[in-house]
Amino acid sequence: MNAILRNTLLSAIALTALSSAAWAAGEKIGTVDTAFKLIGRDHDILVEAYDDPAVQGVSCYVSRARVGGVKGTLGLAEDRAEASISCHQVGAISFPQPIKQKEEVFSERISILFKTLNVVRMVDTKRNTLVYLTYSDKLIDGSPQNSVSAVPVVHSTPIPLKK
Repeated sequence: MNAILRNTLLSAIALTALSSAAWAAGEKIGTVDTAFKLIGRDHDILVEAYDDPAVQGVSCYVSRARVGGVKGTLGLAEDRAEASISCHQVGAISFPQPIKQKEEVFSERISILFKTLNVVRMVDTKRNTLVYLTYSDKLIDGSPQNSVSAVPVVHSTPIPLKK
């Protein structure tokens, strides 16, 4: 392997490790294998839990496909732009501070450079409900595939919004 190719590969691996550390906020719940790979990890579906950082008592579970093999194991593969989300009340819901009407609450890279899985929280004030949307974007071309989940806030006071 020539020195330029080796240095490029090492830089890509280091960048992947740094970007994963900077963006990873989910707690791994588990995986299921979808295809066997002789070298590297199998293709799989990963399920992670994310606690909403601005809303106590709400957690979201996101499932997404991950590419395995050598590229997937090294973090060089581009995962599919498909994900599913399910958000639930897991405790007493409270708002330490007012929240924005629409805000990105989680983001995780799903390719080495250009693709990101996003979770956005929106507030449906009429129904006093938190709505969570997951989608992926890409530097040039995002995906229309998305998933949505809603958590009603059942108490007499409206969700406090930032002005």
